[in-house]
Amino acid sequence: MSDIQGIELSRRFHAEVVGPWLARRFPGLRYAAALIGYGSELLGFDDDMSRDHNWGPRVLIFLSEADFAGRAAQIVNEFVAAAPADFLGAPIGTMNRPHASPHRPGALGDDRHGVEVWTIAAALAYWAALGPDEPHGDLGWLALAEQRLLALTAGAVFRDDDGRLTAMRERLACFPRDVWLYKLACQWRRIAEEQAFVGRAGLVGDDLGSRVIAARLARDVMRMAFLIERRYAPYPKWFGTAFARLDPAPVLSPQLDRALAAPDWRSREAALAEAYLAVARLHQARGIPGAFEPRLGPYFGRPFTVINAEEIVAAIRAEIADPAVRALPVIGSLDQVTDSTPVIEAPQRARRAMQGLFDDGEAGALENA
Repeated sequence: MSDIQGIELSRRFHAEVVGPWLARRFPGLRYAAALIGYGSELLGFDDDMSRDHNWGPRVLIFLSEADFAGRAAQIVNEFVAAAPADFLGAPIGTMNRPHASPHRPGALGDDRHGVEVWTIAAALAYWAALGPDEPHGDLGWLALAEQRLLALTAGAVFRDDDGRLTAMRERLACFPRDVWLYKLACQWRRIAEEQAFVGRAGLVGDDLGSRVIAARLARDVMRMAFLIERRYAPYPKWFGTAFARLDPAPVLSPQLDRALAAPDWRSREAALAEAYLAVARLHQARGIPGAFEPRLGPYFGRPFTVINAEEIVAAIRAEIADPAVRALPVIGSLDQVTDSTPVIEAPQRARRAMQGLFDDGEAGALENA
């Protein structure tokens, strides 16, 4: 098998096999074809190891509700006989797809081949627990995991006859302005909460604890870079790989590398402080709302170097236009309060969790967003 990556494999699978078959068997059928939902190939990160699971020739066909009701089962069932045993050297079927094909309202597949038929409504409900026109307002975005948003907006669309799939992806491609600013403020708050502890732990001889806190703060800086770039961050396996492709990475990576490799807390803290200053200046250089002057200094007279993160938080929050978002406590969105897989990967559970966090009045607004 060649070194072809998954997106190109699926693109060619649609162009050379699935699309021509649909044109012959269902002439005039209007549909969208894409590779979205799951898999390292959605981000272009698949390699030889990726081919041992959930990898191979596959394409998702999106139909209108009416066409799904009338044609989905026929397409899925009849393609069994039309599908080749392999495509470009990659086998089709259960060998490369141990997760069962979908069999739920609005989604249908067959383990013997790589064609799945969906409605857009079913994809939104499955991947993000959203209705067709949700989220209705800014608050509704706070319970959406970035990895689940990537499931809908990464990958590639190969054909879109009515433009509805493309429109859905564009609508969800980045957080709305006020949600984005709120998340930026909350990310700075995370730094504010722990930045002094790198030195405090180190000062009492807890170098392991100091290094653990430094690693947490390095991740917070990296997430800040994703936010500044208005890009969704993937889950941990691909977090560093995706970060390395961001524009700020060449500046931030050496500083974070020094922090994580530092032999003592003072050099560790100094490298992190330079990273904080770099992302603050990047915020300003990009013209992101929030008037502040970043500066490094001691932590309330203690010998620990910190950035004026609380002032940055206040400056960003002041730029939020929606009073409901501006009034939220500086807690953050789903990805900023947990990285628990059972929460992140269960959209309904995630929504309930965020409702609980804002139960002092904001929960009702979130529930109705």
